Amino acid sequence: MPIESDTTTRLGGWLFRHRTALPLPVAAAILVLRTGQAPPSPGLLAAGISVTVAGELLRLWAVHYIGVISRTRSDRLGPLVAGGPFAIVRNPLYVGNIAIWVGFALAARLIWLAPVILVVLAAEYHAIVRWEEHLLESRLGEAYRVYAARVSRWLPTFNRGPRPSTGSGRADQEPLMVSLSNHERVADAAVKPSTLRETLFSERGTLLAIAAGYLLLWLKARF
Repeated sequence: MPIESDTTTRLGGWLFRHRTALPLPVAAAILVLRTGQAPPSPGLLAAGISVTVAGELLRLWAVHYIGVISRTRSDRLGPLVAGGPFAIVRNPLYVGNIAIWVGFALAARLIWLAPVILVVLAAEYHAIVRWEEHLLESRLGEAYRVYAARVSRWLPTFNRGPRPSTGSGRADQEPLMVSLSNHERVADAAVKPSTLRETLFSERGTLLAIAAGYLLLWLKARF
């Protein structure tokens, strides 16, 4: 499954290095726009907070496994992490980010803005992921290709075990799955999941930003 370096991939590399700033226009729109606001609704507020919390819980789970490498702005790579949420979806941090911002839009009563945020961030993260996949495949080789074949990029994959050979697939299908399993054991041995304290410390910036965001939404609602 070769990944070619195309315009999207190169754009993804640039977006990766500036990904902290990507949500800033989204945040500004949520905090400034009032056009199309739905009437105040405890149910809508609860829904928005719930989606935001779900997104952050997913991020915490992912950071627990991946550690401080999630904060790097370089192309530095650690071992392939295929446990926890990374066994279900390949990009749980980005999925969590999208959920957080969709939740903010709902809490701000900007229901129409939620799908816009979903599309915009999904497009930006898709380009970033294309770049990351190109880098991971070039450096990790077959282990990453097998992992990518088993775990979906965006949609949850709950069939985590190796598929038995049916005789009609590739002759090397089962050995590849065994190879992935061996690599996962190596990765698990090399990368010890963070403690709760370490996870919260690594994620402190996002947690503070969420708290500040809801404080600003409260102020927006009062004025």
